[in-house]
Amino acid sequence: MGKYGKWITGGLGWALFGPIGAILGFAIGSIFDSMETTKIYTGETSRNGFIVSLLVLVSAVMKADGKVLKSELEYVKSYFYTNFGPAAAREAILLLRDILKQAVPLRDVCLQIKENVDYHSRLQLLHFLFGIAQADGVVSSEELKVIIEIAGYLDISDADFSSIKAMFIPDTDKYFKILEVSPDATNEEIKKAYRQMAIKYHPDKVQHLGEDIRQAAEQKFKMVNEAYEKIKKERGFN
Repeated sequence: MGKYGKWITGGLGWALFGPIGAILGFAIGSIFDSMETTKIYTGETSRNGFIVSLLVLVSAVMKADGKVLKSELEYVKSYFYTNFGPAAAREAILLLRDILKQAVPLRDVCLQIKENVDYHSRLQLLHFLFGIAQADGVVSSEELKVIIEIAGYLDISDADFSSIKAMFIPDTDKYFKILEVSPDATNEEIKKAYRQMAIKYHPDKVQHLGEDIRQAAEQKFKMVNEAYEKIKKERGFN
């Protein structure tokens, strides 16, 4: 099993099939020939399937501008180190290097992810993609275009996309967009929106993916709370 042992022993499930399975097969090689696998989806996103999905989508975003820089790989490695730990970061960057060598059928990959990954976890995937795209300080127009395409295939709502985008790309109405309300919304509407967003983005929604991913999800949850506090302070209500 070599360098990818942890990625192919348990937890991958559905990711061993379809376009993602083909990409993994290319990267890992003939190891699949000796494996007996069964496609099982229980309605709960697997941790390893989630991380592999993220790596495949990251490769598409990284290649958006037609080149992959060493500095970008370092950003991704650092990002994985922070969010998933050193062991996962080392293995992930090795797998990512192999994934980057091949074309990613983005639509087919996203449709496979949509079929097998719950909505809250798909929101977390999108949040990670924006975070990695912004790792060099700016989300380029090419990267944004690919992320928009991914969000469409993953069936992310326009409101949720705008909310996550506003967490990374400056906007005059940033805090209202994060809460998915208009700047003209009443205080009561803002309070209601905050309660709904606090439920939608609560880290416990992705706790089945592991404690490290749950902790990473807290960043998004904190941004929702920050947006609400900023609006409350600006408007002067409790």
